[in-house]
Amino acid sequence: MTAIALGMPTGIRRGPDPDDADVSGTSGMPTSGPMVDTFGRTTRDLRVSLTDRCNLRCTYCMPAEGLDWLPRSDVLDTAELVRLIGIAVGDLGVTAIRFTGGEPLLRKDLPEIIEAVARLDPRPEMAVTTNGLGLRRHASRLAAAGLDRVNVSLDTLDRDRFAAITRRDRLDDVLDGLAAAREAGLSPVKINAVLSPDGGLDDAPALLRMCLDNGYALRIIEQMPLDAGHTWSRSDMITADMVHERLSREFDLDADPRPRGSAPAETWVVRGHRMPGRDGAMVDARVGIIASVTRPFCGDCDRTRLTADGALRTCLFSTTETDLRGLVRGGADDAEIAMAWRRATWGKLPGHAINDPSFLQPTRPMSAIGG
Repeated sequence: MTAIALGMPTGIRRGPDPDDADVSGTSGMPTSGPMVDTFGRTTRDLRVSLTDRCNLRCTYCMPAEGLDWLPRSDVLDTAELVRLIGIAVGDLGVTAIRFTGGEPLLRKDLPEIIEAVARLDPRPEMAVTTNGLGLRRHASRLAAAGLDRVNVSLDTLDRDRFAAITRRDRLDDVLDGLAAAREAGLSPVKINAVLSPDGGLDDAPALLRMCLDNGYALRIIEQMPLDAGHTWSRSDMITADMVHERLSREFDLDADPRPRGSAPAETWVVRGHRMPGRDGAMVDARVGIIASVTRPFCGDCDRTRLTADGALRTCLFSTTETDLRGLVRGGADDAEIAMAWRRATWGKLPGHAINDPSFLQPTRPMSAIGG
């Protein structure tokens, strides 16, 4: 894959000059150890979409009638998923797995997948990103299987706005699921919020207050152009700066002194508030804002993505994919699959280019890529 000159997002480290190095091939690519790309980034985090199906119909993700789901025969089965994750962890240096969708709790074999991944050596950290509807029923079982924590999507505490955004009146189920996750020890329980252009800024303080009261960690995410209808508009987007300004009216926020590393969120300490940390000890409460559009963090990206039908993507906004399912079902051995994964990662582009005039939205919507 040839390196393409893009409008460099903030924080991007420039890779080799195409005139000085062979970035179209694999010259210089390590064949062992962690995966790296030509821009010096190391891949440690694997996002695994378990299904493209969902039991909500969020307006910024899919139409009211839903989408044409992948045929079940195209979706990776339990053994295929565990094998690919095992290659990522054992051969390619991945240390963190996040199961996404669609809605991952719709996979009946999710506990079995988690149990199998928990037996890998080294054992990766595991999280699930979910809409929370099934957490009340499944949280304790997932924790027992080896899940470490959950991220729950919740954009508002206003019942009418929740129903309008998700096209379902299920707010109580999400709140019950959050409580169940906390009780099961899946901490810190994180909430992911995408604020609606219609009143969403006023939802931010209420969400943060609820999180502070319950020991949850809030992350507010700029809406990205990943909707199935391709109706995303920059002019309607609530920006990170707008969120910070609105929260600062009601809370004292201090810049987080800790190094950000590869984390997508810029975080602030909420002065005067404490919450339980991972080990149960009380720590300063924090709120994060993910400025994917206005302040891209591509230069520190450590993620690789696997879709439910076995396509490898190096970025949410990739326009190309690598077919790992075909390799698995075609009889490739682990070394061949690992090498294909390394080659794809080596060719990872410098950034998503949302802010470049040449940007094209991916043909797959978010539900088919995985969060």
